[in-house]
Amino acid sequence: MAKFLRIGVHHKNLSGYTSKAWCVHRVGATVILKWGAVEVRGVGRSRKIFWARTPQHKSIRCRSNQRARDYVRKAIVKRVGHRYEKLADSVPIGRIVKRNTLHKIVREKVANRRRATFMIVDIVNSTRMAARMGDQRWSKVMNHYYTRVRSELKVARGRVVNTTGDGILAAFRTPKNAIRCAHAIRDGVRTLGLEIRAGLHVGEYEIIGNEHVGLAIHIGARVAAKARASELWASSAIKELAGDGLYRFEDRGTHSLKGVPNRWRLYAVEV
Repeated sequence: MAKFLRIGVHHKNLSGYTSKAWCVHRVGATVILKWGAVEVRGVGRSRKIFWARTPQHKSIRCRSNQRARDYVRKAIVKRVGHRYEKLADSVPIGRIVKRNTLHKIVREKVANRRRATFMIVDIVNSTRMAARMGDQRWSKVMNHYYTRVRSELKVARGRVVNTTGDGILAAFRTPKNAIRCAHAIRDGVRTLGLEIRAGLHVGEYEIIGNEHVGLAIHIGARVAAKARASELWASSAIKELAGDGLYRFEDRGTHSLKGVPNRWRLYAVEV
């Protein structure tokens, strides 16, 4: 994420800001902007920056990743031309929170965005199997299924983000951990007479309330929907990070992902 700071009122800006911060980052073909008034306290290395009020946000959908890159580049050039100072990535921008008429400074990053590898797993033909087994037997099978999934997640150091029916969304620190976990789940649940499919993607997200929010999660779900029974499909971002020869990535062509801009090259992953 690129972050910029302007001290004092610019001669072309009469909106009343004493100082202003502006941030931009790109997620695929989407550009996300954040800006607003800030307070700057101290100088030099001890300088601290805080949002004076809730910053404004804007998301811009471009037609391609390249157009999004061009938009970001031009926006940054414009900020520099307006006498903005580029901040280091390690410099946080906090916020001032009023609590019982006192101001408590809460440090937080410019955008509460993090990066993770997301794995989406669901059971193939689950509705048909549930109808055939009946509620009581299916409930027992699902208990064994979730026990196996939790066990493999623990081994791979993954964590459950959300569950929907028989679908599971999990997050990992590395793509390799996610790949190992998906294969272990696939092989493990076969003893229960189940087949799963899985999708992987890596990208940014943020936590709003108790929810994980980000385009990367939607992309992972769309990738999983393309996989067939017992298959693990991954985006090109996963291949770039984990394609060092330990796993075999079989090119499955380019695909349109529902609700996601552009076409995406997908791969089936095997050990």
